[in-house]
Amino acid sequence: MPTIAVIAPGAMGSAIGARLVEHGARVLTALEGRGEASRARAESAGMVDADIADLVGADILLSIVPPADAEALAHRLAPALAAAPRKPVYVDANAVSPDTIGRIAEIVAETGTPFLDGAILGLPPKPGSKGPRVYVSGNDTAPALVLRERGLDLRVCPGAVGAASSLKMSYAGLNKGLTALAAIMILAAERAGAGTVLLDELAENEPALLARFAKALPDMAPKAYRWAPEMGEIADFLGPAAAGRQVFSGYADLYARLAAESGEPEIAALIRFAAAAAER
Repeated sequence: MPTIAVIAPGAMGSAIGARLVEHGARVLTALEGRGEASRARAESAGMVDADIADLVGADILLSIVPPADAEALAHRLAPALAAAPRKPVYVDANAVSPDTIGRIAEIVAETGTPFLDGAILGLPPKPGSKGPRVYVSGNDTAPALVLRERGLDLRVCPGAVGAASSLKMSYAGLNKGLTALAAIMILAAERAGAGTVLLDELAENEPALLARFAKALPDMAPKAYRWAPEMGEIADFLGPAAAGRQVFSGYADLYARLAAESGEPEIAALIRFAAAAAER
């Protein structure tokens, strides 16, 4: 039975933990300082609370945290990783840019711990579903194949550390970037009194887009606080492409505003538009 540490038991981490437990893995996590919701998710998933020494003694350590916390987690685990007599394979599966993943890889490498770049594409796994896709890249991806044996849709992204993160940035830029663009234009139409006409026009000429927005906007609402820093990572990924950096820096500001208390009226307007779209 492989032992896999999943940090942390958020919506994605706990669902992945449940999938691994379901397929015979022993899954550890860290509950110190976590709220009741996290503890309940971990318990429901069959994850075991463990101290840092046990976490770094696992076969694989999966880092699944908000993008802004990924580098700090590596720093926090580094002393324990350096002291561990048997190193795990550290898989950073966070939505961060290749530059950020490079810094994390350096932190982990200094401890003598093997490192893989990871990317999760898709929603948290549900019973009966195959997804999400979990990509890994790096010099030796073979140790990560145990995740495939334990129920994850693991795929190898050809290339060194940074390749999987580049895939994540590109995919998320298209997916969440389109949701940001929809939010901007729908809110503008609503302010101008053209929201209903925009809804009619989309229903007639872009029904696939309208159906997408009906699902994507409500899904985005509780996640905007996490998507804001992810948009910042995508802006960094775009490097010298000034127009792209400006676009995604703007999307980061949008999601941060929607996540704040001041963004509640706009979120409410988007939810109303999505509900009307779902009825078409």
